[in-house]
Amino acid sequence: MLHFVLLIACAIAIYLSCEWFVNAVEWLGQRLNVGKMAVGTILAAFGTALPESVVTLIAVTTGSTPQAKDIGVGAAMGGPLVLATVAYAVTGVALLLKRRSRDREPAPAMTASAGADPTAIRDTGAGEVLADPAEAAKLAKDQRWFLAVFVFKVGLGLVAFAFKPWLGLVFFATYAVYFWREMRGGNEAEAGADGVDEELEPLKLQPKAATPATWAVVVQTLATLVVIFFASQLFVRQLDAVGPMIGLPAAVTALLLSPIATELPEIMNAIIWVRQGKTKLALANISGAMMIQATVPSGLGLLFTPWKFDTALIWAGAMTMVAIVYLLATLRSHRLTPARLAWSGALYLLFAIGLVPILS
Repeated sequence: MLHFVLLIACAIAIYLSCEWFVNAVEWLGQRLNVGKMAVGTILAAFGTALPESVVTLIAVTTGSTPQAKDIGVGAAMGGPLVLATVAYAVTGVALLLKRRSRDREPAPAMTASAGADPTAIRDTGAGEVLADPAEAAKLAKDQRWFLAVFVFKVGLGLVAFAFKPWLGLVFFATYAVYFWREMRGGNEAEAGADGVDEELEPLKLQPKAATPATWAVVVQTLATLVVIFFASQLFVRQLDAVGPMIGLPAAVTALLLSPIATELPEIMNAIIWVRQGKTKLALANISGAMMIQATVPSGLGLLFTPWKFDTALIWAGAMTMVAIVYLLATLRSHRLTPARLAWSGALYLLFAIGLVPILS
């Protein structure tokens, strides 16, 4: 019973700390004068993915057995799969629920005047496209970056050669390039989308200050990251204990449930930003986290493990690629809607079904 209570308590702690985190990271982005999208793709994504990368680093460098090191490799493959399927699906469901909630409210007397903001109209429309052509092109570019890196890292898992470990440095360099590209993006081209150019909510640590102190922004950012890190790790441990209690094999818990638990902060961030009407930031956070998961843990895995994939990891890689191709197809046809995002979760279910014969 204690494990179930701790599981729920950790989930609540993660959500609340993520709410404080996204509040702080938006102010941090303003302090650093970075592009609005970089708040999601770099600052928020890096912050929530850092604890997972640390766990991978510890697993691959201090693991005393090959099985212990394989935990890091599994995390490097499971994280992107969850983000490409479950995280996007949860975002789509959150958007659908928000729309349904609005539909139940009395419609305000308003018309789309010539001066109306088309972004706001699109955001409140039922089942309409989430991104205009420019926004879709930006998101598609990020996903193509991810797909290229991911195909390369899966290919390396199928072969063995002497200098393969040194290719881990290529993944670090790739993320450095992506980091530089995102951080140099200006605010001008991004203003006006999803309401991210509106006045920021007061910093929760200084709710009465119109402009919070820099030290307060930094303290709130770092403190929430610490809470997210320890709450996430405790959540995973409780999940590992609860799984056998409800009859789930350990392999199922490790390959299906634990990756979702480790990506819980990113999922929570997306839910919070959708609730605040900042869909663009929610999508940017997921795509940015995917780039980190495709590069940093993979680089660590290549440097410190044989990086040799079994059937389950190959299946995970294949389903991740399918999910990205599906997302790219919807973006290219300008049909990225909440419903189509929600359907990406079916691919994770397909992954789970395909694991049955692999694990049996």
